[in-house]
Amino acid sequence: IVRSYYRYFKDDWGIQSHTASLELPVKLSPFFSVSPFFRYYTQTASQYFAPYLSHTASNAYYTSNYAYSAFNSSYYGVGIHVAPPGGLWKTQLSSLEVRFGHYTQTTELNSNIISFNFQFKR
Repeated sequence: IVRSYYRYFKDDWGIQSHTASLELPVKLSPFFSVSPFFRYYTQTASQYFAPYLSHTASNAYYTSNYAYSAFNSSYYGVGIHVAPPGGLWKTQLSSLEVRFGHYTQTTELNSNIISFNFQFKR
């Protein structure tokens, strides 16, 4: 299985962005899988963006929020999914997924993300 998508975005402020994502789940047993993933994002700056204190009084609209600046980012990591037929640890917990990812942005923003997904029997 290959999961992928592409998205294009454009708005009235002059921002254009592209997102491409790829995930390659590998089933190691009927109840256990590992999923490496990668997402790349790029965007142009808003026509109203400039760094702090760069705007003048003649600017009708402006922002110094770096979410509206030009930047690229990537997010990559791996997920582990476990779903045994009898549940986990003899509880109502039917599956567990743990994902670890590293996010990096050209604005020098970096982070590590760990997420948990629990599924319970009804």
